[in-house]
Amino acid sequence: MIANPEMFLAAAAMRTHRIRLGTGVVSRPYHHPFNVAQRMVQLDHMSMGRAIFGTGPGALPSDARTLCIDPMTQRDRQDEALGVIIRLLNGEERFDYDSDWFTLRDAALQILPLQESMPMATASSISPSGMQIAGKYGIGVLSIASNSSEGIQALPTQWSFAEEAAAKHGKTVDRKNWRVLMAFHIAETREQAREEAVNGLQKWHNEYNVQVLGRPGALWVDDKWQLMDQVTGTGAEGAGAAVVGTPDDLIEAILHLQEITGGFGTMIGFAHDWANREATFRSWELVARYVLPAVNGTINAQIASAKYVAENKAELMAGASAAVMSKIMANEKAAAAMATTLQQMAARNTGEENDPVFRPGAGLPTQG
Repeated sequence: MIANPEMFLAAAAMRTHRIRLGTGVVSRPYHHPFNVAQRMVQLDHMSMGRAIFGTGPGALPSDARTLCIDPMTQRDRQDEALGVIIRLLNGEERFDYDSDWFTLRDAALQILPLQESMPMATASSISPSGMQIAGKYGIGVLSIASNSSEGIQALPTQWSFAEEAAAKHGKTVDRKNWRVLMAFHIAETREQAREEAVNGLQKWHNEYNVQVLGRPGALWVDDKWQLMDQVTGTGAEGAGAAVVGTPDDLIEAILHLQEITGGFGTMIGFAHDWANREATFRSWELVARYVLPAVNGTINAQIASAKYVAENKAELMAGASAAVMSKIMANEKAAAAMATTLQQMAARNTGEENDPVFRPGAGLPTQG
């Protein structure tokens, strides 16, 4: 629904400060390479160096028909155009270029990107072309099709295409620049998440995937709960790994995907309309508050600290209680008050009941 990614991201740049802004994607065969390079430079300056150039061959056959472009040429044109754009963005000396679909004479940009090297990523789905282009030019890649571990859509197989192409062309590819798309909706409980997403998921599948796109293998499903089980059980083809559940479910899915792929740099969340606005915002909030810290390891030290205290609490609390008790017993008035407190505690329980009173820190010491 976004006709001009650069214009959209320029508006986003006005409202943000740190988030990086990627065009996902500029369909390369539909645009003259020189114009694309100019627009990306403009976006990079307006965003103060936060632009990522995302590129693809053009996935929608309706677009290709409207522009009278043979789909058989699109992936080769994506490759050809990207090579020219990289030369322009790198500030090469003026050059000529002749192609069967565009021509350049004395081409050079008068303004270069604000970033010394603008990050780039190419879309990859089922065919090996996206990964091969990423390897050929040593750029990042955005996997949008599958989380399977077998067959042509298998992410490990796909990544091998990038590595082979990089070796062939004297480049390197880094897994930290590999972005993998996942679809999810989460809530405090799995039941809540499923209730919030089930109707929207069915409309998205039946009315868009089946009726509009006619995606191969996508069949109309009348039972919304059956569809929910299919999507969350095997992954939503075309949208990545689908998780409808709790933050813990999404954490587990991301870590599993890291395992079967051999490692990737970034998980990209697929934006959809499965749930209403409020529930969707809450889902993303839960991702930010619970999923990201767990996956990125920012709370590992806190978890380790809690484990240490739990494993050594008897020794630690004994020392703390002794220190507090020594100060109490050294003061006659405090010692008398403590005796009264201990009598009250003994009267309240027999030692087997829980003490429900909140006390920060170590609480009241007990006599050994």
